[in-house]
Amino acid sequence: MKEGDMLKITVPGSTANLGPGFDSIGLALGKYLTLEIKLSNEFRFEPMTEHVKDLPTNENNLIAKVAIEVATMYNKQLPPCEVKVWSDIPMARGIGSSAAAIVAGIELANQLCHLQLSNEEKLRIASLEEGHPDNVGASLYGGLVVGLHQDEQTELVHIDHVDVDAVVVIPKYEVFTSDARNVLPSSLDYKTAVEASAISNMLVAGLLTNNWKLVGQMMAKDLFHQPYRSSLIPEIKTVQERVLELGAYGSALSGAGPTVISFTEKGKGDELAEKLSHEFSAYAVERLEIDVEGCKVEQVEKVKNR
Repeated sequence: MKEGDMLKITVPGSTANLGPGFDSIGLALGKYLTLEIKLSNEFRFEPMTEHVKDLPTNENNLIAKVAIEVATMYNKQLPPCEVKVWSDIPMARGIGSSAAAIVAGIELANQLCHLQLSNEEKLRIASLEEGHPDNVGASLYGGLVVGLHQDEQTELVHIDHVDVDAVVVIPKYEVFTSDARNVLPSSLDYKTAVEASAISNMLVAGLLTNNWKLVGQMMAKDLFHQPYRSSLIPEIKTVQERVLELGAYGSALSGAGPTVISFTEKGKGDELAEKLSHEFSAYAVERLEIDVEGCKVEQVEKVKNR
């Protein structure tokens, strides 16, 4: 990247877990974090939309922190830059805002420091930063991902075709991941763990065979996190019951919540969103595209003077 050039990085948000796929299954959604970058004399992050208006404008920004950390890992110095930041991913709503920022930071360092990282390397770094591969994997690859993150390695299976419509019901209040983690039990008894694992396995089987009726049933049977987190999100039971009455396959808490994501037959998402928006008028309700491209980078050479 040369002086006067502009770099554009676009990263989708995501939903994670899909019920029993706890910390291991993610799906990229059509809400985006976008950066426009120019080399400069100092770091500056300029928020361009409401969702990022309160974020730090200097090196304390999460994107900058990750980028600097990645550059340092490879014995490079991240050149100072001016970054304009757009996002329609709401913060602390379970739609992967922090994961998108982490992926954006890794890509920023990759581009400015000419690291030529593979997606596998980016995934490993992002998973170490986030602690699990579901949201970051979906933001990086797009589509549906099933992943495993361990101390010694990170594995991921990517599925780029998902034949379903997604509708989200987004409450106005925030639920922070740390709070949502604190309500989880420290352990499960052996019998419950076996049952929970079997439910998760059946969820994956449904996803891989495009059996969304089965997927919906398994989302409702989750034993890993939704029974505990529902105490933080009083709307979840009402929304999930109504979604089934309206003919959708099923729904799940999106990530740590409070967003509830529902899945319905391809082509019926707008109808489901319209009906839910009338009944849950205090919330933001919308059909979201499923992003299949993941993180994208565009180079714009020589920004012309006007």
